[in-house]
Amino acid sequence: MTELDVAGQVVELVRRLAGPAAEAEVVVTRRDLALTRFANSFIHQNVAESGVTVRLRVHVDGRTAAGSGSLVDTEGLRALVERTLTAARLCPPDPAWPGLAPPAPVRSDGRVDEATAYAEPDARAERVRGFVDAVGGLEAAGYCRTSYRSGAFANSTGHAALGRAVEAAMDGIARAGGADGVARLCVDRLADLDGAALGVRAAAKARAAADPVELPPGRYEVVLEPAAVADLLQNLAWFGFNGKRYAERQSFAEPGAAQFDPTVTLVDDPLHGSTLPYDLEGTPRRPLALVEAGTTRAVAHDRRSGAEVGTGSTGHGMLGGSTFGPMPHNIRLLAEASAPGGATLLAEASGSGRVTAPSGVAGAVVDADTAALVAGVERGLLVSDFWYTRVLDPKSLVVTGLTRNGVWLVEDGVPVRAVRDFRFTESYPRALGPGRVRGLGRRSVRQPDRVEGVWWEAPPLRLAEWNFTGGASG
Repeated sequence: MTELDVAGQVVELVRRLAGPAAEAEVVVTRRDLALTRFANSFIHQNVAESGVTVRLRVHVDGRTAAGSGSLVDTEGLRALVERTLTAARLCPPDPAWPGLAPPAPVRSDGRVDEATAYAEPDARAERVRGFVDAVGGLEAAGYCRTSYRSGAFANSTGHAALGRAVEAAMDGIARAGGADGVARLCVDRLADLDGAALGVRAAAKARAAADPVELPPGRYEVVLEPAAVADLLQNLAWFGFNGKRYAERQSFAEPGAAQFDPTVTLVDDPLHGSTLPYDLEGTPRRPLALVEAGTTRAVAHDRRSGAEVGTGSTGHGMLGGSTFGPMPHNIRLLAEASAPGGATLLAEASGSGRVTAPSGVAGAVVDADTAALVAGVERGLLVSDFWYTRVLDPKSLVVTGLTRNGVWLVEDGVPVRAVRDFRFTESYPRALGPGRVRGLGRRSVRQPDRVEGVWWEAPPLRLAEWNFTGGASG
């Protein structure tokens, strides 16, 4: 049976066992994930898994319950329906039930790269070999993965949808004398993943990060590379543009207010990359402008949170949404060249695309976008990456975390010295607030998440200040 056949069969089983008044929605997803991991500069693990998941949600006699299973034969589907209906009868009443998604067209361009969907281990190993060879004898570690998902949705209103998605991603580090350099990329086609180019970048950063000095804590102007900007976008998604938190008044977001610098435009754009074209509730996914030229426009909603605040779903129903809330998972910070509004603050980059890095620490700057931003910094820091970030105050989104994979002191537009890692404590909305963004790159880079179909896309970013509170061990 196809995924749509399975979904339709489950809906009919619910009607047969619970009566025509029962409401049911079913999501059937097939997932094929292949992962090639490497450490100490050789492949040590190649794994692949394939499975089908059937998720059912029912609303019967004013009560709601959900269940899931992996058996798609007649007995397995019947058992899933029976135990979910039993759970519904034991649940408390659900007066806030928003109802099922009505029939609506689900747009999908249908473009799925078959070579990525069915990539052999040799294709991933080729990227790993390119990375390892390119680091020039440094110790290398990381992974290359490919994933393919196909699925179907059906509910008892007659709404149905189909979708397919693929993704390829690579995340690698190179190590030189205890200093690490990182390179990450997420793409729609494995053919667009150049392991050698990523290895060159990681090795250059690692060598440039050797022999760091310690700087005092304080507020520094910063240039954040895309890997670090991805952490900003992820936390903004979880704690700011989350419809449940917004409904509970735990989010900083104020639609209609100019909360960000005019250069900032944030779009959740699931159809721009490797994501299924409908959410867990069957609502069609579409681009959602979260921030437009500095003004907050929207937050993400599923059917429940959207009904609570008097708007509809934005296509962000997700597993665990009743607990964690609906949130965007594919945010793009539009690059300077494509962002509407805002001043052009980026210095002129090389028209040929070559790296026109300033003199100083060789390898600290490995692309023309970052070079142009760094060139305008009188005294500040170039930061490659953030990690271990934790939210201290969800309402104002004050976050503490650490830098990693390279930090450099910049003086008069030149990286002059590698710096030891810092701990920071910063309000992400404040850091991106009006007058605080001094430059955006012209080219965005998509960063992979741990979960397939989730990614964050951003150019390098220059900010007026960032609050570094101590050393990484403090």
